[in-house]
Amino acid sequence: DTLFWESFRIGLFWAVGVTVPQFLLALGLALLLDQNLRFRPLARALAIVPWAMPEVVVGIMWRLVYNPDAGILNETLRDLGLGRGHDWLSGLATALPAVIVVGVWAGMPQTTVTLLAGLQNTPRELHEAAALDGAGAWRRFRTVTWPALRPVALAVTALNLIWNFNSFALVYVLTSGGPGGRTRLPMLFAYEEAFRYGQFGYAAAMGCVMVAAVSVLIALSLVRRLKGDQDR
Repeated sequence: DTLFWESFRIGLFWAVGVTVPQFLLALGLALLLDQNLRFRPLARALAIVPWAMPEVVVGIMWRLVYNPDAGILNETLRDLGLGRGHDWLSGLATALPAVIVVGVWAGMPQTTVTLLAGLQNTPRELHEAAALDGAGAWRRFRTVTWPALRPVALAVTALNLIWNFNSFALVYVLTSGGPGGRTRLPMLFAYEEAFRYGQFGYAAAMGCVMVAAVSVLIALSLVRRLKGDQDR
């Protein structure tokens, strides 16, 4: 079915489009929270607030943000003289990017906490020794921080990729797969076929394909992990 493979393509684009910015932003935030900030405990607590919110609540909140008439995003753009407003979740060109932004925001805290835990397990003596040898911040990150953080980074990236590929609730609340199927992820397509059109066998077949795809991702993650363990 060309519709299913189109949803599969959208699902892969969504998964990668959420996972990559999510990791980069979470890494930057984790590095910041690892510093001796004045209000570090408060900052760490605030950083995990989106993670504590149910996906349905996050979806409703961001629908209000994206509201074309009274949403805070359009109001801000109007105040800045950058436009008269746009229907972000209904536009064919903007719906998927807008949903990706929400996915990044909602999932970033979990990645941040995981990377922060990895940073705190890096021996401080290594950073001090590198600093005494004249290494700058970037060189210390490249030669000390990243090698110690890489196993954690690979694991959390693989898990995020699988989790994002299987997303349902957030996108369902935001767009229900619209407009015109531009945000119809595989899970949404299977749900519609089963519970809207009664095609349970077809939906089950879609589920089998998605399980196979996720199994491939897990296998690749395990191979990378085992190869890294052997290199060490």
